[in-house]
Amino acid sequence: MDYYEIVDKVREGLENADAREVFEHVAVQVNILGEGEGSFYVEIAARQVCVEPYDYYDRDGLIEGDAKTLIAIADTSMDATEALKKGLIRIEGNKDKLKLLYKVRIKKPLKK
Repeated sequence: MDYYEIVDKVREGLENADAREVFEHVAVQVNILGEGEGSFYVEIAARQVCVEPYDYYDRDGLIEGDAKTLIAIADTSMDATEALKKGLIRIEGNKDKLKLLYKVRIKKPLKK
């Protein structure tokens, strides 16, 4: 899977995320490690989630992980806390802002 396919998969997983409980601006850069290596960002602004294929220099935090893990978190097949405990992702930055990510509710896709 290439970089743009990974970003698209994460974007698909987060496009209907419910961020109504997040009243602050949060910007997190996500670094893909390994296959499809690159950076993108997840931003919460105006209580909506946006995913774009760019670096975010004035970010609140940084998340690093491989494509499989990042996609699994975005499509709800893996919990971010579980991934962190297993060492599958690494997080750094403003802890108060990063905690706001837990208020975002990712909607599971409808089964077809």
